Amino acid sequence: MPHHADLPAMNPLEVLFQFLGTTVLASPAVLLAVLGLSSLINRPLSESTIARLTQGAVLCSLLPAIVILAIMLGTGIRHVPIELGNWVMLPEEQFHFHLKFVFDRLSIPFLMLSCVLCGVVGAFTRRYLHREEGYGRFFLYYAMFFCGMVLSSLASTIEALFVGWEMVGLSSALLVAYFHDRTNPVRNGQRVWSIYRLSDAAFLIAAITMHHLTGRGDFGGLMSSGIWPEGTAAITSSQALMVGSLLLVAAAGKSALFPFSGWLPRAMEGPTPSSAIFYGALSVHLGAFLLLRLSPIIEASLTLRLMVITLGIVSAVCGGIMSRVQNDVKVSLAYASLTQVGIIVVEIGLGMKYLALIHIMGHASLRTMQLLRAPTLLRDYSDLENKIGTRLPRDSWVGASFLPPRAQRWCYRFGFERGFMDIALDKWVVQPFVRFFRWCDAVERRATDALSNEASRESDQAELHPEDFKSAA
Repeated sequence: MPHHADLPAMNPLEVLFQFLGTTVLASPAVLLAVLGLSSLINRPLSESTIARLTQGAVLCSLLPAIVILAIMLGTGIRHVPIELGNWVMLPEEQFHFHLKFVFDRLSIPFLMLSCVLCGVVGAFTRRYLHREEGYGRFFLYYAMFFCGMVLSSLASTIEALFVGWEMVGLSSALLVAYFHDRTNPVRNGQRVWSIYRLSDAAFLIAAITMHHLTGRGDFGGLMSSGIWPEGTAAITSSQALMVGSLLLVAAAGKSALFPFSGWLPRAMEGPTPSSAIFYGALSVHLGAFLLLRLSPIIEASLTLRLMVITLGIVSAVCGGIMSRVQNDVKVSLAYASLTQVGIIVVEIGLGMKYLALIHIMGHASLRTMQLLRAPTLLRDYSDLENKIGTRLPRDSWVGASFLPPRAQRWCYRFGFERGFMDIALDKWVVQPFVRFFRWCDAVERRATDALSNEASRESDQAELHPEDFKSAA
């Protein structure tokens, strides 16, 4: 339980902020608990009840956030921390898990964007998945995602952000594999989850490094001021480069930046509402949000800023090429989202924080509308072409005329093969990893054979050692 004895006395305005902030945080958690419990005890709720609970939770998070914003604008307050105490505290190791959230000029816009888009997509899904067998399962994962987005938006410590980050990743992978009776969605969900694991490992190492450098995971401990965006990094340039590089890998994996863009088309296996809210609106921007939250660290190291800008440019160019040669409208829109996220990352690297935030909000809203509209748009195009009796004209990219034919063919193949990113990751990351651990397994088996003076007979490894089982038979 949290240690509330350490919390200082609060004035009435702070009490109001605490109440409203707790309501914002509690609403999605209550929704997740109710839907999860009904599924656990096998007492499914009706579609209308689930939809009302979802919309109610969204409103109970959005309305208090609007009230907090109005009070902040009226009083001139820029930074409202919500303290919920220390859930873990080890004085001897100088470690504590501080449950702290913050309302500021970054978290409030992103929180309100999350609430509005989750509400819109939730209302759309009520009709889109009407009488679907997995209706309740979809909204359970959706509640997990909504809870993760609220935690990530308001987190003031890297531990709280990691919890929200994990909830978003888990719900994303589960919704990619939503149609679990088919093979491809399950495989693609596993692929997305494996990339997220790599991203999460980098995030976790960065969190441990932050604790080692500052003694705590509070973002304010890494900056001379806890108020975004004026704060400057309170660590050296080399330390900022080390922490920032790890966080850059985490952001690249979560936002499908180069070289992890290969999982983005696989994620389109999920239902259209989840594709819209995850890979067009919120989840794909979560990596950019992380870089925005820790932008003072990026500014502390010129090398890190160049890395961020380079990653953004490469991702934007790759996304632009790949989006133009896809034969699936959802995949094409997903790569178009990658292009815009790459530009947003460049803006963050150049220090244009407010422009990046506005870009995130505008692009997320536009892409949500486009992805939700995609199924009916294809039908409308087909009807229009049938009525006019010919194909609609499709304008080619003007820049292609300046490229030689060989370069055009290479760009087409690069885009059609989705940048060869999956092939490269399999060849240069997955296969060496698998070969190394198979070698470790062989060494271990030889050691156990030598110690026991007989062949190993692990039943779950029969395929690796068929000769053992033949001799035993």
